[in-house]
Amino acid sequence: MVKNILKVKKLLSGIELPDYALPTDVGLDLRAAEAVSLAPYEQKAVKTGIALEIPEGHVGLIRDRAGIITKMGIHTAAGTFDPAYRGEISVVLINFGEESVSVEPGMRIAQIIIIPVTRVQIKQVKELSETERHDKGFGSTGMKEIIRFEKSIKKSKKKK
Repeated sequence: MVKNILKVKKLLSGIELPDYALPTDVGLDLRAAEAVSLAPYEQKAVKTGIALEIPEGHVGLIRDRAGIITKMGIHTAAGTFDPAYRGEISVVLINFGEESVSVEPGMRIAQIIIIPVTRVQIKQVKELSETERHDKGFGSTGMKEIIRFEKSIKKSKKKK
């Protein structure tokens, strides 16, 4: 049963509303409202032609769609939409591929996940509690192995 309503305003005629492709999906697909060409390593904000009213106590997070990453090499830049924002939803796309790619109107370019958030109280302290990880940063929990694996895959593809 849906308890929260996501209000969607179409800013252009002919725009499709965000939707879940499957009943078990957590992200609503967002579609491009305009044609855009992205050169290699270029980024552009792509309009969706919609505005949202995200329920109070929730946030909308923009995420990649697996198909557009694997087939076109396009990723989304981080996007966070607060409940008070009422402007057009735009998605920043980055082409990490070696060739230019075209985004067409109606193309599913990203997904938005609506999740509840907890507001916290800020308390300044002199010390933080100890953990096993402590202050070890990026790559301290297995990322080095993943990066080595990805590099070995790229090398094997180049040999073919």
